[in-house]
Amino acid sequence: MSTENLAETFVELADTLVADFDPFEFMHLLADRSVSTLAVDAAGILLVDHHDELQVVAASSDRARVLELFELQHLQGPCMECYRTSAPVTVASLADEPQRWPEFSSVARDAGFSAVHALPMRLRAQTVGALNLFTATEGALSESTFRIAQAMADVATIGLLQAQIISDQELLTGQLQHALQSRVLVEQAKGVLAERLRIDMGRAFETLRRYARSHNEHLSTVAEDIIAGAIDMTTLAEVDAANPPDTRSER
Repeated sequence: MSTENLAETFVELADTLVADFDPFEFMHLLADRSVSTLAVDAAGILLVDHHDELQVVAASSDRARVLELFELQHLQGPCMECYRTSAPVTVASLADEPQRWPEFSSVARDAGFSAVHALPMRLRAQTVGALNLFTATEGALSESTFRIAQAMADVATIGLLQAQIISDQELLTGQLQHALQSRVLVEQAKGVLAERLRIDMGRAFETLRRYARSHNEHLSTVAEDIIAGAIDMTTLAEVDAANPPDTRSER
């Protein structure tokens, strides 16, 4: 990882003191930056909602999102254990026997991953979720990479909690709930785009993000407009055609 890339990552993760801070977009930034900065193959993030239940909020690829959903549905896996214990969990080889989570390990291997590393998103005694890092090759993260990964998770957690730790816990719940609601809207909008433009879900998400960025709007706002039919599909098709998908994010 380059020093420049590392510096940019932490600047972006620390830049949360803005009036229109959007936790949903912030979590996708963390997932994407984890892949590009740490040289892992995919990343996923689970956050606890206002019912104290974990939810998938962001993932760098559809394969990672499916694995995170599998963990929630089967109540097993490294990210679940990481959140419950507030401690890092590393599985350097998903092929080794015996496995703590044989079903998860099998699904992860089928998805093309050979190792997984989960890091808690915590500040002091409060844990709000976990960051999952997937690699196609076996082996634990190097000590320096692990420290940087945990530092990224810590900075992101501070970003989520910064305004609430000293004043209003209810506002934190609202922000996290907004992130979860935004995820539902985005998933629905991805489905609409995939069907209308005849593209896969990963490419649909990239098209949605590029449109949102070019128009300086939140993902959730654009997603809601797509669902309501307020955005011309011809415009979205032009955005898709002008921007081929990033093959790295879909590995």
